[in-house]
Amino acid sequence: MNSHPIASDAASVPASAPVSEATSDAAPAAVRGAGAEGDHRRLGRALGLFDTDPLIGSGLPYWLPDGAAIRHTLEEFVRDRERRAGYRHVYSPVLGKRELYEISGHWQHYRDDMFPPMDLGAEQVVLRPSLCPHHALIYRSRPRSHRELPLRIAELGGMYRSELSGVLGGLTRVRAIQLNDAHVFCTPEQAADEAVAALELIGEAHRALGIRPVRYRLSLPGEGGKYVADPALWERATALLTEVLSRSGVPFEAVAGEAAFYGPKIDVQIADAAGRESTLSTVQIDFHQPERFGLQYIGPDGAKHRPVMVHRSVIGSVERVVAHLIELYGGAFPAWLAPTQLVLLPLTEGERARAEQLRERCLDLGLRAEVAGPERGSLGARIREARLVPYQAVLGPREAADGLLALRLRDGRRLEPLPAGEALARIRALVGACAQELWDEPGESRGGSSG
Repeated sequence: MNSHPIASDAASVPASAPVSEATSDAAPAAVRGAGAEGDHRRLGRALGLFDTDPLIGSGLPYWLPDGAAIRHTLEEFVRDRERRAGYRHVYSPVLGKRELYEISGHWQHYRDDMFPPMDLGAEQVVLRPSLCPHHALIYRSRPRSHRELPLRIAELGGMYRSELSGVLGGLTRVRAIQLNDAHVFCTPEQAADEAVAALELIGEAHRALGIRPVRYRLSLPGEGGKYVADPALWERATALLTEVLSRSGVPFEAVAGEAAFYGPKIDVQIADAAGRESTLSTVQIDFHQPERFGLQYIGPDGAKHRPVMVHRSVIGSVERVVAHLIELYGGAFPAWLAPTQLVLLPLTEGERARAEQLRERCLDLGLRAEVAGPERGSLGARIREARLVPYQAVLGPREAADGLLALRLRDGRRLEPLPAGEALARIRALVGACAQELWDEPGESRGGSSG
């Protein structure tokens, strides 16, 4: 249950939000103005989504109940989409021996962004800066046949970056990262198709979330020694990613100096309320780590062959995508993402029992619902307090007696009373479809779903 279903007082809601009894779906544009007004750090704290504490440390935010509800919903959303796309999920430790990262190349090329090793007896272990070495070991844990490929391994796992305090900010730059990551182990002939499919999956997820990338970038190596020195592999991977972008039909630009140390990548770029650009989703083709870890599969000719490793992240880090969504929607999240999806408003204490019954029914349907009773003020005050909640239901004596719900939508619409079961079923259908719209009539299409 969310402990903070609606803001505890009106002052805690962004000052730029409308103060009418219901906001329209266009209202987030007013909330997410440029600069501080639309900054996810201010909005996230005002809405009770996350916070920080100096005793925990810089770049280590904690999630409050409403923020945790959004995070959990996103995690389940992306896992579901990955399962449908043929990925199998794993868990791997956040620690690894230093030797693991020496083999992967992180120790040589990425050490400045890693936390210092910890001594455990005669061994040294480090907090992992990425998940790919662990997944490479999962792949090579037993012999593999070409019949198993492509093998798609996904994990929503923690990793750690030793970011300097000067670049940390809210959820966009943190030291403890929860990454939506996956690695596809495939034959060289399958690599381009797998990368195209990954880019399509990213597009589907972005459409469901309402995210509009500002550009696609082909990130290439720059000058200096931070990149693996193997020109033939770089050329091969770059040619494949260029083909992927061309087949996908998205405009892109090549930028030097933004590649991973082991290979080029496609970066899907977003911008925040102040116009600052960052990478959200990525697709990479890696010939380097399969070589370093000695990965193999038995081909149809009975000989050993080297697989290709396609790295991809659909929504990137949970922290960064939530930061973007906070600014994008200004707290008026689509119903499927909203921390509280329905608030029940009994007119008097006489309707409270019915409101509580309906809340339990919502929980059984997987909906996040709360009761805001008369102890929280007048009906008008409670409606204004819950103005960012997608659905409100006022329960008077008639509704309680007749089993009806008179819904008020966040966009200002008031619907005719419906049988409670029908109203909740239609809300549940829209939420389950990850719809952007708040309501539709039976038979209408539900835009905003990713499938």
